[in-house]
Amino acid sequence: MHTPFTQTTIRLPAGGELAAFEAGHGPPLLCVHGFPLDHSMWQGQLAGLANRFRVVAPDLRGFGRSHGSPAVTSLDDFVADLCDLLDQLAITEPVTLCGLSMGGYIAFRFAARAPQRLKGLILCDTRAAADTADVITNRHRMVELVRKGGVATVADAMHSKLFATDSYVEQPTVAESTRRVMMRSRPEAVAAALLAMAARPDATPQLASLPMPSLWLCGSEDSITPPAEMQANAGLAPDSRFVEISDAGHMAPLEQPSLVNECIASFMTLLEHR
Repeated sequence: MHTPFTQTTIRLPAGGELAAFEAGHGPPLLCVHGFPLDHSMWQGQLAGLANRFRVVAPDLRGFGRSHGSPAVTSLDDFVADLCDLLDQLAITEPVTLCGLSMGGYIAFRFAARAPQRLKGLILCDTRAAADTADVITNRHRMVELVRKGGVATVADAMHSKLFATDSYVEQPTVAESTRRVMMRSRPEAVAAALLAMAARPDATPQLASLPMPSLWLCGSEDSITPPAEMQANAGLAPDSRFVEISDAGHMAPLEQPSLVNECIASFMTLLEHR
């Protein structure tokens, strides 16, 4: 898919650079990628929503084309980077933040720290709950594997869980390109993100008082964050809508961009008329 975008690189106060990719004009949509990916997972949104919205898809600190910054110590470091990005892009109006998986975890932290900068939340294939003890143990084990042998072990373990069964057959190029993105991730960034995710607080108590509308999207075949769990989370938020995306796994925006774009556009249009 050809994606007409412009690349912007900003200097972070913490040091290093943050790369962001933009397309279109209009109400701002900030798309935050999952772990251990980069902006390219939003190619369908950069291409498909640019006729109505200003789509901004950064590479988080240490991923993709963002480099030179110290490793994050918590997800709040990513939130600070995103606020710096919005400032340097002169986006002063509240944005709709769309985050997938780890990007959703960051979205919850953003809503807790800077709610005044948000018009709405779009939560894709993510969960509000903190990691269980078993998941934390596994993340620490993966950190050690990354530090000793690079990112291949993490990429191999995750790749088979990311897409719906049919997606691997019908969209092999998408699946393989996603694996290549994971393989290019920097080991130090992957290890730091794993530790930050393991230490994140439970966002479930936050849901009942979310001050902005939320849209919850989940692939019908997502085995990492199942639809039933996401629907239950959405039910706790006061102004929310849940949509199950058919024929998609954990990477719904990449697997079914047209369906996801319809949901995003409808949600953002409603926000603009409030």
